[in-house]
Amino acid sequence: MSPQQTDRQQVTGAPAFPADAPAFPAHSPVAGARSLLDRLGRRRFLGVAGAAGLAVTGLGSLSACSTGTAVGGKGAEGFRKVKLPTYLPANVAPADLPGNAQGLDAGYLRYPKKLVKSVAKTPGDGESITALTETFTTPAPAMDRNRYWKELNERLGSDLKMNIVVESGADTYLTKFNAIIASGDIPDLVWFPPNQGLRKVPQLLQAKFHDVTSHLSGDAIRKYPNLANLPDFAWKTAVINGKIAGVPVAYGRMGQVYVINEDFWKPVGGATFSSAQDFLDKGKELLDTKRKKYVLEPAYVNAHGMFAQWFGAPAGWHLEGGKLTNRFETEQYFEALEFAVKVFKAGLFWPDPNLTTTREKMAQGTLGAYVQSFPSFLVDVKTYDFPFGIIVPFAAKPGATPHFDFGSGSVGFTAISKNADKKRIPTLLAVLDYLAAPFGSEERLFLENGVEGTHHERTRDGDVTLTDKGNAEAVTTAMPVSFLTNAPEYLYLPGKPDMTRRIHGWQQELIKMGQASPVIGHYSDTNADKGASLTKAFNDGILDIVAGRKSLSDFDGLLKSWRSGGGDRIRREYEQSLASEKKGKKTT
Repeated sequence: MSPQQTDRQQVTGAPAFPADAPAFPAHSPVAGARSLLDRLGRRRFLGVAGAAGLAVTGLGSLSACSTGTAVGGKGAEGFRKVKLPTYLPANVAPADLPGNAQGLDAGYLRYPKKLVKSVAKTPGDGESITALTETFTTPAPAMDRNRYWKELNERLGSDLKMNIVVESGADTYLTKFNAIIASGDIPDLVWFPPNQGLRKVPQLLQAKFHDVTSHLSGDAIRKYPNLANLPDFAWKTAVINGKIAGVPVAYGRMGQVYVINEDFWKPVGGATFSSAQDFLDKGKELLDTKRKKYVLEPAYVNAHGMFAQWFGAPAGWHLEGGKLTNRFETEQYFEALEFAVKVFKAGLFWPDPNLTTTREKMAQGTLGAYVQSFPSFLVDVKTYDFPFGIIVPFAAKPGATPHFDFGSGSVGFTAISKNADKKRIPTLLAVLDYLAAPFGSEERLFLENGVEGTHHERTRDGDVTLTDKGNAEAVTTAMPVSFLTNAPEYLYLPGKPDMTRRIHGWQQELIKMGQASPVIGHYSDTNADKGASLTKAFNDGILDIVAGRKSLSDFDGLLKSWRSGGGDRIRREYEQSLASEKKGKKTT
C-alpha cells in the first residue's frame, strides 16, 4: 500500500475535548487575517472551563438511550469499531518545507503561483443549505449585500444560509445551540464546538443527526478528496460511539508554547537553559523593576503548564497497563507547581495580573515571554514586529524527560441534521469537501481571500494582499464558514520566508518530544458533564497557590476534591472505553 493511499487506524469512542485542555489566549481582532489560525487566535477560544457547559435540551428520555458501547464506560460488550477515512494527500504544488502525518505543518515561502482545481464540479444541488456556526470578530455583512457570500453561493451551487452567532463575551453560541435543539428546527449543518461540556452528545447525535460513517469510512471517502486530505488526528475527534459523527474542523496539532522576544534574552546568552534553576537565575538577572522590565506575563496557570512540560508531566493523562493517571496526580506536576511558586516569589511575573497589553509589552522589550497556542503564535508573527522565538522544552532537572503537549488537532466537528433528507447527505458532504479545499488550490485562495481584484490583489512576488473590501467581506464571512470545516494547517507568512523556515524547524524539534493525551478519541459522560467545572475549580486553586494566597500544603486537598468530585469517575469511564477499544481490536 503506497503512502498516498493508506488506511487510517481503527478507532472508537468520541472526541476527548478534555476540560483540562489549554485555552487559546486572548487578543483583539486584526483586519487582514486569512487562515483559520488567524481567525481563531483573535480571542480566548471557548475558555478552559467552557463556562457552565451546554445542557442539551429537548431530548425527552434520551438519557436512557445508551447502547452499551464505549460511552461513559458502559462496558466492552457493545463495542463497535470504525475504520477512519482512507488518507489521500492533496494533489497540490509541493510545499517548500514538507509537512508530515505527525503534525508538522507544510511550509510555503511564497504563495504558490500554480494553483490546482481541487473540486471537479459544483457541489450543491440548487437547494438552500442552512448552517449554525459562530464568529469571533466583526459580523459579516448580510448575504444580500455581501459580494463574497454571493460568490461563495455561486461556487457552491446552493445558497449557504448561515445562522452566525456573534461571540460577544457571553456564552451566546451555547444559548443559541440549546434553543435550536429544543425547538426541533435544526439546520442542515451544525458545528459542535469542543471544550464546552456538551452533555448527552452520543444520544443527541443518535436522535437528531445522521450517522455518516458509511459515507466517509475507509475508501468511501474517495468521493470527497479534500476531506480525505484531513489528518488522522483530526478525524479521531469526530468519532463517537464507534461512528463518524461528522466532518472535523482541522486545526494545527501544535499545542501551547512559550513565545519570547529574542532581544530581551540576549544579555543572558539567549533563551536556552540547562535546568529550571538556570531559567530562574537568568530570569532574576534580566528582571529590572525600576525600568518596569519583567520576564513573564502574569498567566500563572498557563506558566505552570509550561513548567510541567519541562519536568515531564504527561499530556492530560498517562496510560500504563490499562490504568490512567491524571497529570494532576504526578510528581512532575507538583514539582512544576513548586517551581512556579519560586518564580512568583522571585518577582518574574508582570505585577498586574490583569495585563491586557501583553504583545505590546513584548514589542517594547519590557516583557520577555508569554504563553500562546502555536497557531495563534503564527497570527502574532504576522501582526507584530519584534524578534520572535520560542522556548523549546528542556529538562528541568537531571533525569527529567521534557515533553511537548500536542493539541487535539481540531476545533470540533460539523454534523448533518436529520432534518435534512437522507438523500441529501452526499450533497452536503460535497459542500463540506469544497470548504476543506487545501492550500495551493483555487478554492482555498478564494475561501480565504475572496475574488481577485475585488477582495485581494497578487503582488509581483505572488503573495496575496487583501483590499479594504476584502477585510470587510472576505475575512468576516470566511471565519464562520471555517467553523464548518477547514483545510489542514499550513505555514505561510507573507514576506517572512526566513521566519517560516525557523518556525518549521521549531516544529520539528517539538514533534520529537511531542505527546498526545491517550484519551483523544474516547468519551466520558462525567467529563462532558462535570469536567469543565472540576478543572476550573482545580485551576483556581493552582492560581491561588502560585500567587501566595494558599500554600503548597493545600494542594493535597485540592487534588482530593477533584478526585471525589468526579475525577475518579472520569478515569474509570475512560479506562473502560480504552479497554473496549483494546478488546475490539483483538477480536477483529
